[in-house]
Amino acid sequence: MLPIKTSALLLSLSLCLPGVHAGENSNISAADRARAVRAAKSPPARPAAKKAPAKFDFEGEFVDYANWKEVRAFLDDMSARHGFDRAELDTLIGKVRYVDATVQLMKPAPPGKPKNWQAYSARFIEPVRINAGVKFWDENAEALARAEREYGVPAEIIVGIIGVETVYGRNTGRFRVLDALTTLAFSYPESPTRAARMEFFKGELENALLYARKDGIDPLTLLGSYAGAIGLPQFMPSSIMKYAVDFDGDGHIDLRNSTADAIGSVAHFLVEHGWRRDDPAISVYRVTVSANHAWEKFIGQGLQANYRLEELQAAGVSAVAAPPPNMLFGLIDLQNGSEATEYHLATNNFFAITQYNRSYFYAMSVIDLGKAISQVRAR
Repeated sequence: MLPIKTSALLLSLSLCLPGVHAGENSNISAADRARAVRAAKSPPARPAAKKAPAKFDFEGEFVDYANWKEVRAFLDDMSARHGFDRAELDTLIGKVRYVDATVQLMKPAPPGKPKNWQAYSARFIEPVRINAGVKFWDENAEALARAEREYGVPAEIIVGIIGVETVYGRNTGRFRVLDALTTLAFSYPESPTRAARMEFFKGELENALLYARKDGIDPLTLLGSYAGAIGLPQFMPSSIMKYAVDFDGDGHIDLRNSTADAIGSVAHFLVEHGWRRDDPAISVYRVTVSANHAWEKFIGQGLQANYRLEELQAAGVSAVAAPPPNMLFGLIDLQNGSEATEYHLATNNFFAITQYNRSYFYAMSVIDLGKAISQVRAR
């Protein structure tokens, strides 16, 4: 999970509950639903012969981090504040490598390319992810139901997040986490926010070392994303330390191998970031907007539901289906390149998901993937 993502990505229409059905507030088109059903009914493709995976993908380059002033200060601090053996830290940092790929991937995309919600959505609401989600839900139904009971987060939202993040563990990342975090903590690319981002990744490096020590893991064996996110739900190390839970009760937290721990941890993260179990199941409402553009002042006003329905209606926002009264909403725009932008009212629970990944596109994809999987399972 990226920094938000870290850790938000990141709420839901709980269509798996009796009496709740996809309708005008569903962001999935009829064609998408039909494709999902056809995909679920299609015979599975014969799996290709598996090759033994590489130990990790990016071996990186040797950089003498042990002699960098900033690195030495960091290691001194880890020893003083957390009791790490300084000589062992020196040995460890001598094995860490600079990975240029992490630097390149952190650079912003070139300007000028318009955002396109439909293209983004198509990457996630597709047969492979939907069928894998059905299988994941079936195999983990008990843990998902328990997480829904204990945390109030619908199963389809948890399934949606893990599906968007890693396709249920298929793509958890093959960078060595210590390489990625050290590179970003001390060699972050030039940008206006470079200093702040380096501090952030120093904090993640600190938490990665604390997590590895706490769970008795060789820190060099931790694999993850180019930003250092780990496991099925792609938690950053700080999120593991704060929000991950031992949901399978085996005495330790393992987001890399325990689907139950991943499920419980996602639910706990959302609750800690504002998820409300008693809010209505529907968390987004399709709207139209008037030609007077008075509603534009509500766009881009943060990742919170701050506005009363009456305020939005007075500015020219009209819901396709009536949202509940006495709630606060945010107005979100889903840009479609050269096509018309889609607009929705979003509730508090939608914005809870954006704390996982700070993106409207991300949160809507989580909701839509969860709905599609729920619909296929129900048939």
